[in-house]
Amino acid sequence: MKKKRKLRNSVKAVIIDDGKILLLQKDNGKGGYTVLPGGGQEFGETLHQALKREVFEEIGAKIKIGKLLHIREYFSEKHDYALEDREIHQVEFFFKCKLVEAYKPKNGHFPDPHQKEVVWVSLDKLDEANFYPTALRKILPDLKHNDAPIYLGECN
Repeated sequence: MKKKRKLRNSVKAVIIDDGKILLLQKDNGKGGYTVLPGGGQEFGETLHQALKREVFEEIGAKIKIGKLLHIREYFSEKHDYALEDREIHQVEFFFKCKLVEAYKPKNGHFPDPHQKEVVWVSLDKLDEANFYPTALRKILPDLKHNDAPIYLGECN
């Protein structure tokens, strides 16, 4: 039987404060890596509603959503952490966000699978943090002066 292919929208929060970015530390049994908080849009949700829900579930904090920074496409079978039983074409929307209140990193009440902790990482340490998507490792440290396109295309 042929596997069912799936198209999915996903939203990500880019939360930067004092030269550091808020990330989820994950481990899938094959090694550790970091990603931005966020996740899949549910039917009937706007992108903003999905992002607020996902961030609250993962890090237990409320956010104010700013401008759309980037869009990327992700085909699971082409990348490092693809699950063998999933064929997903994911469109990801990266929004600049701010925390509404003072925040100390902690897992929310519904953390992602494989989520170990929430951490602040220096923007110049994204390579060392094994941050994904790798295409943003060079873009995020210099958002103010960066001329990267909004649409990043299909990348990892």
